[in-house]
Amino acid sequence: MIRKLIKPNLREIKQRSNRENKRKPPPPYKTHAENYYYIKQMNNRTQLVLELVSGEILKGLLDWYDEKCLKVKKLDGGTLIVFKSQIKYIYKNPDFAEAKHEESAEGK
Repeated sequence: MIRKLIKPNLREIKQRSNRENKRKPPPPYKTHAENYYYIKQMNNRTQLVLELVSGEILKGLLDWYDEKCLKVKKLDGGTLIVFKSQIKYIYKNPDFAEAKHEESAEGK
């Protein structure tokens, strides 16, 4: 009885292992969700409340945004440029949201 030696093809083995070891790519660093939020608030002219790291609270309309800062038109008429790194929270002004909801209910 003669035995024949079978050598595996190493290239095929490496290709198979490379295909099996491929990982799912990480999610993108930029999702652009923040930009979408700013554009939506600017277009709707929504009054926002910005709570700063220092504890100060600003109320106004978002006029312009950049990679590092926001330009806010204050309700009393002034404008401020605030660095994003100094902002703790941004949310819609609840007083403005209630007044807007009441106006739409009266209009129906």
